[in-house]
Amino acid sequence: MVEGLRRVARAAFAPLRGRDLSLHAAAITFYAAIAIVPVSLLALWLTGLIAGADRVRRLTSYAVETLPAEIGADRAAGALIETGLSLTPLLALASLLPASFYGEGLRRAFVSVARPADERLIGWRGRILLLPLLAPAPALVLATIASLPYTTGLVRRGGWSLALGVILSFLAVWLVLTPVLIWVFRVVGPGRPDWRPTCLVGSFTAANLSGFLHGFVLFTSFPLDLGIPFGGLDPVGAIVAVLLWLYLFHVIVLAGYSGTLALNEALAKRRATAQPNPAT
Repeated sequence: MVEGLRRVARAAFAPLRGRDLSLHAAAITFYAAIAIVPVSLLALWLTGLIAGADRVRRLTSYAVETLPAEIGADRAAGALIETGLSLTPLLALASLLPASFYGEGLRRAFVSVARPADERLIGWRGRILLLPLLAPAPALVLATIASLPYTTGLVRRGGWSLALGVILSFLAVWLVLTPVLIWVFRVVGPGRPDWRPTCLVGSFTAANLSGFLHGFVLFTSFPLDLGIPFGGLDPVGAIVAVLLWLYLFHVIVLAGYSGTLALNEALAKRRATAQPNPAT
């Protein structure tokens, strides 16, 4: 069984051989650092237009209150939500350009992993192909924040209620991330893998990312002095910590895309061998 798991792991990471995974994950993180705030603002703005700004404020307030105040996470999240809900159409339009940089970063890293023969306009392809995700963004955001009053209430009770709240929160994030990753692996990435391997690995990767994000929330609750390595500058330490977790987040994304390509190739070979030979 152990040997079988090793073979699966080697096959999943085969597309990454000869590629510097850390370097590509760091490159995506650079693009994500530019895009993460504009993407969040646009998603909140669209959600506010559909569901109402007051409703979004009320639902997100439960999560903001549970964030650690020591490193200013609650204030930062509150400011982001308020800014997103207060965007004007002109500011939203201006946010599209930096938001699209995330698609460029993903596409460039995926192209290196997939190694297509000829790829032109890599950056613009990635930017354009990522933008359609803004259409379902309100539904995805609402699906997440609608569960916040219940899950945060369970977490505050402690004991078994806390465990149930974490499980429900994990499932909610997993379900929201799954269609996003399926789109990213299938459309934003080159190669167009079949839907079956994309859905399987995309869902599995989304589950890992959901657990990883909950681990980050747990990390922020620890009484750590993040400014010690930076001369006591707490804001610098907090930013570096977020970038580090964002980098690890993209390591998982790249591994998931590599696994999608490997499974797609394996299934294609199986179909080819299962087809009867016309010559016989």
